[in-house]
Amino acid sequence: MVVTRFAPSPTGYLHIGGARTALFNWLFARHNGGKFLLRIEDTDRARSTEAAREAIFRGLRWLGLDWDGDAVSQFERKERHAQIAQQMLEDGTAYRCYATQAEIEAFREAARAEGRSTLYRSPWRDSTAPAPDLPFVVRLKAPRDGKIEIADRVQGRVGWAADTLDDMVLLRSDGTPTYMLAVVVDDHDMGVTHVIRGDDHLNNTARQSLIYRAMGWPLPDFAHIPLIHGPDGKKLSKRHGALGVEEYQAMGYTAAAMRNYLARLGWSHGDDEFFSTEQAVNWFDLDGIGKSPARLDFKKLDHVSGLHIAAADDAALLKEIEAFLAITEAPPLTTPQRDGLLTAMPSLKERAKTIPELLEKARFVLASRPLELDEKSAKSLDPVSRGILAQLTPHLQTASWTRDALEATLNEFALAQGTKFGKLAQPLRAALAGRTVTPSVFDMMLVLGRAETIARLEDTAAQRPE
Repeated sequence: MVVTRFAPSPTGYLHIGGARTALFNWLFARHNGGKFLLRIEDTDRARSTEAAREAIFRGLRWLGLDWDGDAVSQFERKERHAQIAQQMLEDGTAYRCYATQAEIEAFREAARAEGRSTLYRSPWRDSTAPAPDLPFVVRLKAPRDGKIEIADRVQGRVGWAADTLDDMVLLRSDGTPTYMLAVVVDDHDMGVTHVIRGDDHLNNTARQSLIYRAMGWPLPDFAHIPLIHGPDGKKLSKRHGALGVEEYQAMGYTAAAMRNYLARLGWSHGDDEFFSTEQAVNWFDLDGIGKSPARLDFKKLDHVSGLHIAAADDAALLKEIEAFLAITEAPPLTTPQRDGLLTAMPSLKERAKTIPELLEKARFVLASRPLELDEKSAKSLDPVSRGILAQLTPHLQTASWTRDALEATLNEFALAQGTKFGKLAQPLRAALAGRTVTPSVFDMMLVLGRAETIARLEDTAAQRPE
């Protein structure tokens, strides 16, 4: 069975690169009917926080990346990691090193002065002297010659000269495991078959592979994916959009849009740009991951987001809107507002790229009388326009409340006024929504109903500009 994992450190928010890594692991596991596991790498006790841990959970849940079983704490497994280091000592694949930091630094200074490699070579590696009663670290006995190679599903065959790798520390002098040891032991014990992660971990893989081989454990399949860059091709920074996933939610992107867009950052299925999560699961494979860094592009994200909003189920989109309001600490919807939004949703979601844009279009159904007019709406409601709307009201009181009948009524009224319906549209929008950019006048009238439509027109006719 395919088993993947996402292993973030709880030292900050779930950033966009981490979210993509989680998505690729989730898609690959779901495509193969396998398991997607979550491990919190919280061995850095000074920087790990519960708040960051919860932020990771919230981000994954919002994205819909459900994990199998309980999240594993790496710190809680430290005794198991130490046990493996002890086993390696017994097997002769690791050794105790009693060198002090001062001795190590002196070695490196001498090497620099002589133009030699500063890679530390411990004199304790093959020492037969009696073990002193001093603090020690446990180091791996790395091979000194030959080549270390791995077959990577994205990068191809990658190799390192053995003499460029040091005898890395497995256990510190206080008995705590290093990251390198903990990762390998956890991946082995959790049955991870595929390690899909950023290519900034590629050099770590060379060293971690030595632990697998020392223990006689099979290596998982590795797939190191290129990092995400900014639009200018430079390393992604906060100004490019290297934000927490929750910040993207707060900007009003839907979870489906983020899944779609993140999947396309470094992976492709032909020329497909817009696809559902179900399609992504069906299509995803490691062969579709490219070797070049992906570029974050907010215009493309906006485009994909708009397509997903337009295609979304109305009830599901309403839930996304309510989650957006909660995360932005906006007032929750009232029951009438929820009902009105759901009724209006087909007309609202067309051409809205984000939830804030959709809510702006929905202002006519969310606002209560008397409406607050924006500057453009106030200008469009001059005395002449208000008088025309007052004359329109009796015609609406007797009209059939269907789209065709309303279109016919308004066109006939415009003709009687010696104008075209287009001239009535702007003041009508202003009277019904307080805005000039809205869904169609007919959509708004059908959603509001006869009584509320007429009440808003009467309000407008009764008001006088200041």
